Amino acid sequence: MRRVLAILGIVVGVLIAAAVVIYATGSTLFVLAFAFKPHHGWDPSLKAPPPDYADVKSWAALPGHPGLAAYHPRGTPQPPASPAVDVFFVHPTGDMSGADWNSNLDPNSQTEENTKWMMANQASAFSRCCAIYAPRYREASIFTYFSSPPDIFKQTMDLAYGDVDRAFTWFLAHTNGRPFIIASHSQGTFHAFRLIKERIDGTPLAERMVAAYLIGGGITDKDADGLKTVHPCAGASDLHCMIHWATWGEGGSGRREGDKLLCINPLTWTRDGTADKSQHQGGVPSSGRFRIRMWSDTPWGTEFPPLGPVVKNETGAACRDGLLTVADQKGGPFDGLDLGGKNYHGLDYPLFHEDIAQNADARIAVYFAH
Repeated sequence: MRRVLAILGIVVGVLIAAAVVIYATGSTLFVLAFAFKPHHGWDPSLKAPPPDYADVKSWAALPGHPGLAAYHPRGTPQPPASPAVDVFFVHPTGDMSGADWNSNLDPNSQTEENTKWMMANQASAFSRCCAIYAPRYREASIFTYFSSPPDIFKQTMDLAYGDVDRAFTWFLAHTNGRPFIIASHSQGTFHAFRLIKERIDGTPLAERMVAAYLIGGGITDKDADGLKTVHPCAGASDLHCMIHWATWGEGGSGRREGDKLLCINPLTWTRDGTADKSQHQGGVPSSGRFRIRMWSDTPWGTEFPPLGPVVKNETGAACRDGLLTVADQKGGPFDGLDLGGKNYHGLDYPLFHEDIAQNADARIAVYFAH
């Protein structure tokens, strides 16, 4: 018995030590996904009610209620009062707890604070060009990716996508035929690409869509080339097209089995392009912190101060084997968002915040000039 208790003590000690590392550094230790994952199957009784998109509370950003999505870098122009274009932004995974496979949409939670981080540091790249619509949805939790069997993965993602699809229907009904941009990151890109395949590609909506910034997902060249009318963007002023990249640091351990990822370089806006740092229009260091505490969804009380100034000419960028390779960011203004092995997933937007903002402006100008 003493030996069993000793072994148990060691296991608990290791878990506590790992938890302290997460608390102190904010980095993700994926091995803990198996310790804190939901220990039940697909259970409809645990799901939150579907969001009512007629209710402003179902949106993380909405015209008249932009929240932190209205942020803009210090020294850049104020967002316009009446932009002529709308953006439908599908945020990435913020639910890091294991209560269920899908978020319960608790407004007083770590998940909600992470959604605020996304609005402040990702959706805000479009605040200068567009009215931002960003639905809250019953997103898949982080555990869906690491520890769910295939049937639960599909059910979980289908539920999340169903909310995004309904929010898009509401969006179309309330934007009166105006041009729009689709934008997303990570899990949001999974849903946004499905939205393009099922609702936009090959329809009149494709002509209304200025462009789609589907960033930091798993979109392959094969996926993109399989669409009918929404093609990968060929240049900085191309319209009705899609953009995707996944950011890794120079010398990182990024490898991918199977089909190559679609890589549109955000410094050249060309497919599989290469650019030096003189072409970098600028990133914006993150406001606040994205939190990863897998054993609880209790809020941290994280604050999100206004964005600082644009940091220009910080990195070059090259598409290599489908990954966007950038300069090592350790010790610089964008340090702290390495997920391990120089996986700069958290920098997909912040490192290119101004590049995205300027490019959205440019494409919109071309759209209205036609």
